[in-house]
Amino acid sequence: MDLDPALAALRPLGGFFVLRTAPGRADAAGGPDPGRLPTLAETYAGVAREGRRDALTERVATVADRLGTPEPRVAASLAQQGLAARLWSVALGGAVLYGRSPDLDPRLLRWDPAAAVPDDLYLTELRPRPGDAATLAATVLRGHLEPLGEALRARCGSAPGLLWGNAGSALAGAARELDRWARAHGRGDAAGRARALTDELFAHPLLRTTGTRTGTAFRRRSCCLYYRVPGGGVCGDCCFTRPPRSSPGAASG
Repeated sequence: MDLDPALAALRPLGGFFVLRTAPGRADAAGGPDPGRLPTLAETYAGVAREGRRDALTERVATVADRLGTPEPRVAASLAQQGLAARLWSVALGGAVLYGRSPDLDPRLLRWDPAAAVPDDLYLTELRPRPGDAATLAATVLRGHLEPLGEALRARCGSAPGLLWGNAGSALAGAARELDRWARAHGRGDAAGRARALTDELFAHPLLRTTGTRTGTAFRRRSCCLYYRVPGGGVCGDCCFTRPPRSSPGAASG
């Protein structure tokens, strides 16, 4: 099945799977002109545009303000997990429903650091890529999450184990949503493809130690630090069953 210009087959899966593909003009709802937004390649490299802070610094500050947390490493973790969830959803959803994935090269994706997830990404050019696990891993893990993690470690002191745990959690969440949709719509073929691709991806060296899986359930070996947000708690796949009472650096690795 060929990729259609609007990636319409992904829309029924929910907002995290939807990727806007109309660059170069202002959003119809009054949003910014995507052509003036930084690319993710610029974001990972720390490039600032038009006298503003670089996009990653702006995103972490925006998340911290919205959640009311004074800890940059907490905001950095949750910002990274949100972007990982978007990327896995689009990549895996495309591979399952089209048999091909849209090219998510960081130079093709523009990012609005002030927008809420999932309304933050724009794809400037639609180019199909293979839908196999090796291509998805190269696209998301190597192309995005490695340079993003390096930037966050340098700027916010983020722990590598935490960030890769976020990546595993985001992938498991995307796979779970795909499986739920496929079964609800009698698409056993799609559920099978999602399961096979997810199994292969979790065999990757960067993901295979991030947690344990039982069916579509996932229990990670690290914590995203959401419990440190005012009013927050532990997530459904957290390594903790209740918020820890420990030193500020606990569970970050």
